[in-house]
Amino acid sequence: MLIYDGVSTLNLLEIIESVTRKIAPGPAPSFNEAHVVKALELIGDHGKIGRIRLSKELGLGEGATRTLLKHLRTEGITQSSRSGISFSEEGQQLFSDLRSKLSEGAEVARSSLTFGPFNIAVLVRDSAKAVGSGMEQRDIAIKSGASGATTLVFSDNKLSLPAQEENLCESMPELHKKLVSRFNPKENDVIIVGCGENKDIAEIGAKMAAIQLLKSKE
Repeated sequence: MLIYDGVSTLNLLEIIESVTRKIAPGPAPSFNEAHVVKALELIGDHGKIGRIRLSKELGLGEGATRTLLKHLRTEGITQSSRSGISFSEEGQQLFSDLRSKLSEGAEVARSSLTFGPFNIAVLVRDSAKAVGSGMEQRDIAIKSGASGATTLVFSDNKLSLPAQEENLCESMPELHKKLVSRFNPKENDVIIVGCGENKDIAEIGAKMAAIQLLKSKE
């Protein structure tokens, strides 16, 4: 946990990154920052969750899940009891900060914009200025094991590909309608669609790309 002037200050990105670091002399974690985000979401959504269920929903082995939870406890984010893992007060604040910046994932139908049989979209708030060509998000998703990612910027009440004139409202009206209805984006928000061979991989790809975009924004 980060302390400044005697006050607990939660820096979302720093803590997420810190949880994925190796704690000597143990082995390097076998999970990434997107797994940390998903763990926070699962704990936040359930209020309390058991380690075995968390492991299954994260798609991680029990050993990796134990390590992830150990790191979260070290950061003062979670607490454990017989009824399950829950947030500490600081963890609840961190989860609120996460939700103000990044949405939960939502499945998207396959289209010409996607690269795999499964596609998961996430919304990143007020991050359009940090988007370049969109290739940066694609590359991060691929490095995390996904097939790729598509980045869409919301401006002037419509979703468009970065630096292109294509307006999804005109070229793919049904997809545009579903994305806008699902995420209710605001000016300069970004939607990233991760693609993969299964839902977990697609979600990890989207969230890794979203985390990198938030880092670029900072």
